[in-house]
Amino acid sequence: GCVLVVSVIEQLAQWHNSTVKAAMERLCNYIPGKYQIICHMLCCIDREMNADVVCHSLKLCKQDPGQPLCHLYRPPKVSWFSTIFKAIGIKSFMGFSSLCAFPLLADLCEKIKYVIRNKLPFEDFDGDKFSTFPTLRGYHWRGRDCNDKNTTVYPGRRPDNWDVKSDSNCNGIWGVDPKDGIPYEEKFCKGADSQGVLLLGDSAGAHFHIPPEWMTVTQMSAKSFANLPMAFTDELDWPQFSEITGFLNSTIGGWTDSLYLRLRRRNRCNHRDLQNISQNGGSSGNLLYLIKSLARNQLLDNPAIVIYATIGNDVCNGDRDTLAHMTTPKEMFSNVMQALQYLDSRLPNGSHVILTGLVDGRFLWDNLHDRYHPLGQLNRDITYSQLYSFLDCLQVSPCSGWLTSNETLRNLTSERALQLSNVLKEIARSEKYANFDIFYMDFPLRQTAEEWHKMGGEPWQLIEPVDGFHPSQIAAALGTSITWQKALREWPQVLGKENPFNDQIEAIFKDQGGH
Repeated sequence: GCVLVVSVIEQLAQWHNSTVKAAMERLCNYIPGKYQIICHMLCCIDREMNADVVCHSLKLCKQDPGQPLCHLYRPPKVSWFSTIFKAIGIKSFMGFSSLCAFPLLADLCEKIKYVIRNKLPFEDFDGDKFSTFPTLRGYHWRGRDCNDKNTTVYPGRRPDNWDVKSDSNCNGIWGVDPKDGIPYEEKFCKGADSQGVLLLGDSAGAHFHIPPEWMTVTQMSAKSFANLPMAFTDELDWPQFSEITGFLNSTIGGWTDSLYLRLRRRNRCNHRDLQNISQNGGSSGNLLYLIKSLARNQLLDNPAIVIYATIGNDVCNGDRDTLAHMTTPKEMFSNVMQALQYLDSRLPNGSHVILTGLVDGRFLWDNLHDRYHPLGQLNRDITYSQLYSFLDCLQVSPCSGWLTSNETLRNLTSERALQLSNVLKEIARSEKYANFDIFYMDFPLRQTAEEWHKMGGEPWQLIEPVDGFHPSQIAAALGTSITWQKALREWPQVLGKENPFNDQIEAIFKDQGGH
């Protein structure tokens, strides 16, 4: 983090032909309110020192005994250690082991720790796991609650007495048609196969995204950081734009065409029935804890389509001995079976579960390694290959097995991913459950790339530019289209029939001012 911030400050000084101090003030003025404390940490930067030297000098970076000295930029021509020694006059921040030590951020950090630990909305007054607040695992992650003072009112439930007096399932449909005395919910939604969309996933499903303009000084302005508070309190995820549960028009480089929106268009009664139960770093193992935050009442709620998609973290880790830390096929089988048994005890009868295979991550190195990262575009000095090596050295790589110049290791990682996908495929083929049927589909990265190529696009545009690992907004939208086509073709029973009353529902909403 320090290296990234210092790099941006130094490049701002270069781009605007200013002093480093002026560049830092410029960056701090871009950042909203109390978050400015983050950039004021770095008070005295010498423009002649690169970001690695500065951050080691500040003691925000360190070299453990017996470990390599991690650096993103070329070491200075003079001795590395003598350069650092000359810089010891820079104020040390050893006392600040975490940004959360700053009083202005302490309260927010505690809220985020609670949310990360429990995966439940921080603001949920009635305890039904749904919220009226967008972030901190609020309605960006689950359908918006329409009454946060009543635990029996939430998205996804079957209507209470056809919602004659109030909207118990938050789909916006309630009351009685004065022309014939029939409740609107009964008239429009009875027998309509209403069902929700639930994602059990990782950072790809949560739609991890760091805006490239945060690190591209030629595009940087106050507007660039306007969404920083929202991104921070959503754990740098954007589930409101994700390929499974996205429901807002995307503002991060593409369009939103999610499974939820497709299902909602198919049946307007499904409005707001979505849950994104995902975690950065989510794998088949930690999903066993994550799944417990799912909200579905087997007796009171509608069935659901559950997408089980941990597409990388069972083979991805930042450990130096990365192969030894990958999930084995035996472990994968045990983890997924436990998750499915839990779902069978929670999902209403008539639900569906789709197991998604792991991605073939060799796509990343093949299409990105020699391209310039946003940090390297100004001076053409930082490629994705260099970034991958830096993160690997720090042991914080999203995937040491794929983001590496070692072709043998990349191939072994893909071989293990295929083995784990085959475990999922066999489970879908052989296992039966009381309350849902089960299907398998490959992660459609290859098909997505082919589709994008037909549209005139380049493969690298399908990957998030800052981390060079996650699918971009374009890939999310195209992946949804491919998944939807496959589902319509092979599993028509999963999606249910189209609701013939959708136009009438929309007309009444319009007449009532959109309520």
